[in-house]
Amino acid sequence: MADPILSLDKVVAGYGDTTVLHGVSFDVPEGQRLAIIGRNGVGKTTLLSTIMGLTQMHSGQVTMRGHVIDKVAPHRRAGTGLGLVPQTRDIFPSLSVEENLLSGMRGDATLEEAYTLFPRLKDRRRNGGGQLSGGEQQMLAIARTLMGRPDVLMLDEPLEGLAPVICDMLMETFETLAADRRHTLLLVEQHTELALNFADRVIILDAGEIVHDANAETLRADPSIVDRHVGVGLTGA
Repeated sequence: MADPILSLDKVVAGYGDTTVLHGVSFDVPEGQRLAIIGRNGVGKTTLLSTIMGLTQMHSGQVTMRGHVIDKVAPHRRAGTGLGLVPQTRDIFPSLSVEENLLSGMRGDATLEEAYTLFPRLKDRRRNGGGQLSGGEQQMLAIARTLMGRPDVLMLDEPLEGLAPVICDMLMETFETLAADRRHTLLLVEQHTELALNFADRVIILDAGEIVHDANAETLRADPSIVDRHVGVGLTGA
């Protein structure tokens, strides 16, 4: 079996003196679609932030392609192949769409790739980031991260607060990105049913610990597992 692209081993992390993750361990094979679900406040965002180096790690180890990255600065982890689209989006409101994209560009990435993925951004390429709708800002945040050529794309609640038609469009985009297995996707999402339908594998977090790790098909077949740990019902499961 090939080595995983990303591994966490007994990771304990949090913010200052507050510990949020308690001994989290898992491996992610290259090309996998991994959904991370759980109730609010259980550590999902902290998990992605820890992988990106944005929290305080108390113990454990994070490796990317077999290389330990615990001491690598957050801005340099993009060079290891990691990309994070945060829940806060973090675009530059005073820069144009095109300038935002250029700020994230690495290697052989081109603006046309972003515009092909999100044609609406091309139409608004001269607009300031602060002039965009919420859905357009999310498209920009995703496209800018992709300009960094990540092998592992981490998405923190990318559908939050967006209209259903935009959610459907973004999920189609994630399907496109995952289809050729060149991108490994980690998706944190409160829309549990959408996450299960997208993912190959699902990790359920509770109180900073992994309480269930299974393929998505298993959870779709037995929705009581998700209901027990997450407290949401699944329709048509």
